[in-house]
Amino acid sequence: MNTFSIYVVYTAKDGCREAFLEAIHKEDIPAKVRAEDGCIRYDYFLPLDSKNDILLVEEWESEQKQQIHVAQPHMARLRELKEPYIADTRLGKFRFE
Repeated sequence: MNTFSIYVVYTAKDGCREAFLEAIHKEDIPAKVRAEDGCIRYDYFLPLDSKNDILLVEEWESEQKQQIHVAQPHMARLRELKEPYIADTRLGKFRFE
């Protein structure tokens, strides 16, 4: 099965990483995403060598399903939540082997 995978690196404003993670969990955003059709994986990781970075790994059944995901209301809410906490967002594609 060819899946579609992306990673997102959020760089939180100084001292805001935990507050951002708390905000998204309070609104159940990870659970809502994981319940979406086509979501295989949606996991956050905290690098040991950075106090501000957050790594998000997403795996979807297809790029089309990931694009549908981006348009969901809870993703609009995530974008709103990022504003006070996140300084930078970078993303890229990769393949699970």
